[in-house]
Amino acid sequence: MAYRFEIGRLTSLSPKWRYLVFVVLCTLIGCASNVPSPATNNDLVTESDEPESRTRARRHLTLAVLYFNDGKTTIALDALKQSIAADPTWFEAFNLRGLIYMRLNDIPLAEESFRRALALNPKAATVQHNYGRMLCKQSRISEAVSLFSSALANPAYGERAKTWMTQGECQLEAGLRDAAEVSFLKSYELDAGNPFTGYNLALLLYQRGEFLRSQFYTRRLNNSESANAESLWLGIRVERKLGHRDAVEQLSAQLKKRFPQSREFSAFERSAFDE
Repeated sequence: MAYRFEIGRLTSLSPKWRYLVFVVLCTLIGCASNVPSPATNNDLVTESDEPESRTRARRHLTLAVLYFNDGKTTIALDALKQSIAADPTWFEAFNLRGLIYMRLNDIPLAEESFRRALALNPKAATVQHNYGRMLCKQSRISEAVSLFSSALANPAYGERAKTWMTQGECQLEAGLRDAAEVSFLKSYELDAGNPFTGYNLALLLYQRGEFLRSQFYTRRLNNSESANAESLWLGIRVERKLGHRDAVEQLSAQLKKRFPQSREFSAFERSAFDE
């Protein structure tokens, strides 16, 4: 049975479910900039201190995020329109609007949405990250990196690892391999458990011929739950370059057992180590 959240029921959710909704909201649009200004009497600021228009907008925005996260883009856009109608001054709504239009591949409307969000809050690091990611996909690399840099310079921004990683991906796609390595290293320093960052660092170093450094990242990745066919295959090639036959046999056994239909195992069977 499918469950559907309704606006009138959001405030009646248990604390556990309200927290989960909050986490989803933060993941997509960020939370650090959502904190209201402190009250003049030094009392703890609560949701009741918000204007009614912002409260209505927040409820519609929460619904929009949930629908967006569930892949129901059209319904999410409808809920978001209601959020903007309730409070057109809230930049978070335009940030999500940009993400929705990115998914719909409507780049002009996505860019217009991010620009409106930044006009309302020029220091919104989450918006800068999302806008930069969109510009990167349009091969507007210098503009994207400028936005990433602004987000990373914000001392209140808590998602630096994600932005360093995204910047590295952007630079890598543009062929800026040295710059991408620096970005991935910064991301890895902040979040060593991210498999995407670890894999890309290992691959860059392997392609440069720095096999010992590449081995450090491949071994950490392949000894974790995030190991997959790509990381095992890269690990095999790294260990082979270093002449470690036992490690090659161990990794290839894992590749055969876990991913026998993968193109990586097919390449191993062909001894296509340098493809």
